[in-house]
Amino acid sequence: MPPKRKKAETDGEPTTKKTKLDKKSSTASTDLPDDVDTSFPTQINPNAKTKDGRKYTKTIVSWNVNGVRAWLKKDGIDYLQKYKPDIFCIQETKCSQEKLPATLNVPEYYSYFSSGDTEGYAGTALYSKEKPKNVTFGMGIKKLDEEGRLITAEYDTFYLVGAYVPNSGKGLVRLKYRTKEWDVAFRDYIKGLDAKKPVIYCGDLNVAHQETDLKNPKTNRNKTPGFHDDERQGFTDLLAEGFFDSFRELYPNARDCWSFWTYMMNARAKNVGWRLDYFVLSNRLKKDLCDHAIQQDVMGSDHCPIVLQMAL
Repeated sequence: MPPKRKKAETDGEPTTKKTKLDKKSSTASTDLPDDVDTSFPTQINPNAKTKDGRKYTKTIVSWNVNGVRAWLKKDGIDYLQKYKPDIFCIQETKCSQEKLPATLNVPEYYSYFSSGDTEGYAGTALYSKEKPKNVTFGMGIKKLDEEGRLITAEYDTFYLVGAYVPNSGKGLVRLKYRTKEWDVAFRDYIKGLDAKKPVIYCGDLNVAHQETDLKNPKTNRNKTPGFHDDERQGFTDLLAEGFFDSFRELYPNARDCWSFWTYMMNARAKNVGWRLDYFVLSNRLKKDLCDHAIQQDVMGSDHCPIVLQMAL
């Protein structure tokens, strides 16, 4: 496991979240010694470095905002002005191009929006301080692109892919579409990009890969979208093509590391959540990885922002 991270110097905000292992909890492995560090960062680390000591040069944020218009009313756009990430990807915009509020235009950022054919459904967006060399929408497959779920930005040394992966739906009615069509096509798509230059893939991927990526794995397995064996296998198959989960690379033993809490049953207050939001990187970017935070204290959606720091 990686060495324990020192607490960053911030304005009095906590930078890591400590979790106590509960031997009765279905999320905590009973074979972990009591001295295992299960913490993870909840704030951006101003001193983040690679293993060989290089300081981070890029901060990338991903956030499912669950509707940009509702998000704006909750002062969501203030997040950009406070943290000023180099790249900011958002998912589930739920807004057509024609109805995008003017307040989504932020000085100092180039912005790109992809909306679905159905108003109020899905949609993605990308903000970037640096103008990308090229920006494309979708995978080039009409059936898979009609919901506005994918934006790809090409930079000099890497591709940035922001995605809102399809949810398998209540009763798992879209499981086959998700696992047999989307996942398969996307795997080919990202492999094609990776053959040209490294890829940073982020967004709401609608899967809890490991049992420690949700609060109640036993009661949700193969019953709830996001924790079906086929969805989890699809993520495993993607990683096997030359990619890695940056959070688990740094914090393999982290607990209660949720990025999503349903609005029902007071789940967020009870901290009953899921880790559905990820940064997945090409293996050759492992040397440039500095840190990964899950900003659980940031409100404005049923998801919270996740933050990647890289030395690129």
